[in-house]
Amino acid sequence: MNDYAGQHEVISENMTSQITVDLMRYVQELKQERKSNFHDGRKAQQHIETCWKQLESSKRRFERDCKEADRAQQYFEKMDADINVTKADVEKARQQAQLRHQMAEDSKADYSSILQRFNQEQWEYYHTHIPNIFQKIQEMEERRIMRIGESMKTYAEVDRQVIPIIGKCLDGIVKAAESIDQKNDSQLVVEAYKSGFEPPGDIEFEDYTQPMKRTVSENSLSSSKEGKPELKFGGKSRGKLWPFIKKNKLVSLLTSPHQPPPPPPASASPSAVPNGPQSPKQQKEPLSHRFNEFMTSKPKIHCFRSLKRGLSLKLGATPEDFSNLPPEQRRKKLQQKVDDLNKEIQKETDQRDAITKMKDVYLKNPQMGDPASLDHKLAEVTQNIERLRLETQKFEAWLAEVEGRLPARSEQARRQSGMYDGQTQQTVTNCAQDRESSPDGSYTEEQSQESELKVLTTDFDDEFDDEEPLPAIGTCKALYTFEGQNEGTISVVEGELLSVIEEDKGDGWTRIRRSEDEEGYVPTSYVEVYLDKNAKGAKTYI
Repeated sequence: MNDYAGQHEVISENMTSQITVDLMRYVQELKQERKSNFHDGRKAQQHIETCWKQLESSKRRFERDCKEADRAQQYFEKMDADINVTKADVEKARQQAQLRHQMAEDSKADYSSILQRFNQEQWEYYHTHIPNIFQKIQEMEERRIMRIGESMKTYAEVDRQVIPIIGKCLDGIVKAAESIDQKNDSQLVVEAYKSGFEPPGDIEFEDYTQPMKRTVSENSLSSSKEGKPELKFGGKSRGKLWPFIKKNKLVSLLTSPHQPPPPPPASASPSAVPNGPQSPKQQKEPLSHRFNEFMTSKPKIHCFRSLKRGLSLKLGATPEDFSNLPPEQRRKKLQQKVDDLNKEIQKETDQRDAITKMKDVYLKNPQMGDPASLDHKLAEVTQNIERLRLETQKFEAWLAEVEGRLPARSEQARRQSGMYDGQTQQTVTNCAQDRESSPDGSYTEEQSQESELKVLTTDFDDEFDDEEPLPAIGTCKALYTFEGQNEGTISVVEGELLSVIEEDKGDGWTRIRRSEDEEGYVPTSYVEVYLDKNAKGAKTYI
């Protein structure tokens, strides 16, 4: 592809030097020639207009003199016929008439001369000047067209010169495309980005026939409530923790309240509400206990801590031990860090040996330099080596911890995955190993659970971001005002009508929706539920 692009650059350079530069200069010459021709045309136009004005002026003067001569002749004849007029007055009128007649004759001769000259100029204008100007413009355009043809021929020659090389480049592209090994490429990506998480253990059987209180399975992700939604595979990709889980089920599992619902206000009894389902009296275990037991079970699934780690990455805080990365990616990063530190140690060691040799030379030949001047530099290098060794030990400990946690791998797999230690790792929201437990069994997180949920949506999942919201299975009416202050709850006002999207599973909470983007849990005893019998998953309260 680079050679192919290079040949196009050769074509561009040759076109610039052999065609574009000459055409630009030729265009400027054509502009000047065209401007000169149009100037000659305007000049000829102005000349013929001046001749026309002179003709009109002489014509009007001739007409005026003729009228004056007629009036003078009529006045003379009137004076000559009047017997009361003196002979002097008659003579004066006669002379005036003769003068006017002479002026009219002169104007006639002048008008005739100008008319002949105008006709001659007009003939030359339409038969000589204008045709010559148009002929020059036509010849100019013909030269321009011929020059464009020559430029096209030049371009063809330039392009023809590189066609053999372009053909070889295309053959190389075809050969490279045919040599693509999709299996090997996909395996390289898997080795470069595999997480190293261990799969969860088997879910223990829970015997519902025993009257005693059931113990929670250490590896179970489900709730102890009957009918509580469980994590199921088969949905669309929603995050790196459970790649095939339904988003709405995961959100429902993570955002449900972690404590029993509050009792209704003392001013009214839920039993007094007709058809109002009651909150169960038996207190259920909070979901946070389920998560705690799940996360401390054997084998561990390092999952939920990654949400906070991934969020801290987005905020710019990268842990020094790369605990924000999956185990396999973390191992590669730590191995790369150890290798870099060893290179720095070797560099500092070589520098220390060189300084030591120089100091020995100074000791043997004091005239070459002062040995004491190298003590400070030698101490500084030694200190750097010690610091790097301590840092290397720290990273090697983390590396040993990660490799001890990972499942056994063959030497070939280790070498194969080590090929990609230098590659840029994808910023993913995965799990760390250390957790802090709060007294109630839940996890102490610096970030809110709402922020953690946002991390679940990764770049990989953008292509499948068409998950539809849970459908409404009925409606409900708020019997009391409820202030939703905990995670996953929603505030309601007495008398408000809302949609039910998940009924009470026995824990005393009902999931409702106010709008497309606003949903959460409210105590079941605070609302009056009307389920749609035709809705999927709905059951009728009696």
